[in-house]
Amino acid sequence: MADETMLGEFGFAGDDVVVPFQVAPLDMRGRAVQVGPMLDQILGRHAYPEPVARLLGECVVLTALLGSSLKFDGKFILQTQSDGPVDMLVADFTSPGSMRAYARFDAERLALAQAQGRVEPQDLLGKGILAMTIDQGVHTQRYQGIVQLDGISLEEVARTYFRQSEQIPTEVRLAVARQVLPGADGRRESWRAGGILAQFLPEAPERLRMPDLPGGDGDDGEIDDSMVDDAWVEVVSLLSTIAPDELFDPTIGTERLLYRLFHEHGVVVYEGIPVADDCSCSREKIHGVLSGFTAEEIVDSIEDGRIRVTCEFCSTEYTFDPAEFVEKQ
Repeated sequence: MADETMLGEFGFAGDDVVVPFQVAPLDMRGRAVQVGPMLDQILGRHAYPEPVARLLGECVVLTALLGSSLKFDGKFILQTQSDGPVDMLVADFTSPGSMRAYARFDAERLALAQAQGRVEPQDLLGKGILAMTIDQGVHTQRYQGIVQLDGISLEEVARTYFRQSEQIPTEVRLAVARQVLPGADGRRESWRAGGILAQFLPEAPERLRMPDLPGGDGDDGEIDDSMVDDAWVEVVSLLSTIAPDELFDPTIGTERLLYRLFHEHGVVVYEGIPVADDCSCSREKIHGVLSGFTAEEIVDSIEDGRIRVTCEFCSTEYTFDPAEFVEKQ
């Protein structure tokens, strides 16, 4: 009965399912997601400091929203490289729904930033780049788009990327929270996050009201909100009303949130895309990498008579006998 009360008259995708949706009267399509167990597993195995966990949580949500749009078997990779205390974030989505992620940070610089109260995403990342890569497999060419990280949040990075590279007005909202819940053995902490991505995709190109063709005289090729019509202005206005907790609150749910936002126009929700914490590492893959090492590199990798490799994503340790590789040199 409790579930029926929570679900009400709406469908219920639940946690770790990306929900595509469309609001035809506003010429808008998008995706929304709430993540729970998947994110908790990814963050829990590394025991990241809270500011790093929150930042990686945003990265995971954004990657799920973007990667789930792939229409083919492939991989979407989001990666930052910057000069801040958190100098690298990596998250990749492999179709149909495998997710993995990790963060690299400088503990001393992070502690200093925390002491100074500089824990906003732009403070932790600093300056650098964010790369979005689409990989369709071994016999295809990778596509990569790059956005500068220059004191802006991941939300703004996504907006900038689509505005500059894809010429698509895009709005993104992300939120991450650490919950403290009662448990049989006392307090239990868990991570939740959510996000929504909306894009203005009118059938008539002139709806964008571009003042000139990209590359024309006096035009830098970018779209800003002043160039689009009232439909997109309304979308942005509605999304700005979302409180952060609405994005990840399981008692609201993805479908109910979409209804709250767009019921006056009619929102259509499509079948969800499940995403799971699922690392692609394997003993065979790592063995293949080590097989490409020179004899000197193999020797340098030996510790206490064994070669040990730990996956940065899932923390699984693989152990090898050096003789497996030395004999092949």
